[in-house]
Amino acid sequence: MAYRCGNRLQMILLPKSIEEYVAEEDPVRVYDAFGDALDLAQLGMELDPNKVGNSEYNPRSMLKLLVYGYSYGVKSSRKLERECYHNLSFIWLMGGLKPDHKTIAEFRRRNKAVLQRVLRQCVRLCIKLELVAGNVLFVDGTKIRANASSSQSHDKPWYQSQLAQVERRIEQLLDECEAVDHTEDYQGSLVSAPQELISATRRKEAIGQVLAQFDASEQRKINLTDPDCANMRSIQGTHASYNVQTVVDDHKGLIVHGEAVKEANDLHQFAQQIEQAHEVLGKTCQSACADAGYADTAELEKVDAQGVRVIVPSQHQALRQGPKPFSKQEFRYDPQADCYYCPENHRLNWSSTYSKTGNRYYTIIDKQLCFACRHWGRCTASRFGRRLVRLSNEAIKEKLEAQYEQPDCQQIFARRKTRSEHPFGHIKRNLKTDAFLMRGREGAQAEVSILCTCFNLARMITLRGVSGLIRSLCLATV
Repeated sequence: MAYRCGNRLQMILLPKSIEEYVAEEDPVRVYDAFGDALDLAQLGMELDPNKVGNSEYNPRSMLKLLVYGYSYGVKSSRKLERECYHNLSFIWLMGGLKPDHKTIAEFRRRNKAVLQRVLRQCVRLCIKLELVAGNVLFVDGTKIRANASSSQSHDKPWYQSQLAQVERRIEQLLDECEAVDHTEDYQGSLVSAPQELISATRRKEAIGQVLAQFDASEQRKINLTDPDCANMRSIQGTHASYNVQTVVDDHKGLIVHGEAVKEANDLHQFAQQIEQAHEVLGKTCQSACADAGYADTAELEKVDAQGVRVIVPSQHQALRQGPKPFSKQEFRYDPQADCYYCPENHRLNWSSTYSKTGNRYYTIIDKQLCFACRHWGRCTASRFGRRLVRLSNEAIKEKLEAQYEQPDCQQIFARRKTRSEHPFGHIKRNLKTDAFLMRGREGAQAEVSILCTCFNLARMITLRGVSGLIRSLCLATV
């Protein structure tokens, strides 16, 4: 059997022009068209071709490089530099430009705010292309590790003790420098501060900033490497992470909003994420859906007050557990008389209201009724008789639970996994994102914006095709 062998001495290797390096239907042409469609002024990037000084790389080309690199799991500046030398699609996209890794890293670091707005512009383009309807929105979250170790999270006393040690060490180093100056004074030499002194001074500043953050917040522990992250538990264990929230449109499954937050759970995120999605869409959605992790009645009430149909199950609905014997659900509430009736039809009257929460407490009219009841010991064993607590927003809670059980709401909730969890699988597996590269919430937010944009572009290519999407992007920016 014959073998095919390569020949490195072959004279003809590449076409004569870079334009011929990639085919007409190559996906890289979509990323090029998307980069051209971005309004850099709206992103907050200043362009001045007449700026004095050494020439710099075109910011639009650098944006294309980052978005295209993240779309194929190439995120580090050194790997992006390597691709610009060896990968034909990167060479075509950059037009033969080959920025070094320091230039790429510095561009990403200096333009965090710009990168955060890329997703917003992507969504606005999707609205023009009728790929986003904004009628039904799904909210979900996942944990992505920060560029920090969980072992660097400490409480306030630890930082105070470290600050005292650093200050003592700085004093020792300064005394040593002064002693060296005296001994070498006759030589007329200038003695610079040692590297250890510079490192100690920087550490002192970092600890001081963390202690100031303790005073401004109620956090018990703060990470020294990345003070904005928090230790979060996930299926992979406990790590220093960010809770990445996304809002996905039901029409074509595109992400309309993404954010990196430091709260470990989702209880207080629903209203905030939906409101920010409304701001991007320029309209109010008809229905908003999430899983039971968002089942905080106060948060859901904020969205319900806007006329949005909230589809979020309570914990017992998510677990599909019926009410337990003699639970509050088994008691009948009379709104006119503001009282409850137990299964034996005995009345529980209002007794007090908790001023901080507004919760109302109800007590059996005569505790002797409980003592003589056949359910004594199972319903209650209190010497005061049966008592109930009615939440200040109990009516909203009951309304939302009944709303979730409606057939059309059940159909929407059944689509939740395929819409809201699909992007996380793409981002973590296909884009190889198990941790952020940049530190700080601003840096993590910039990366979330790029990753969500990458998912949207991949989805748009599937829906419209390469050539069709390029034509649509060109028409949308005219």
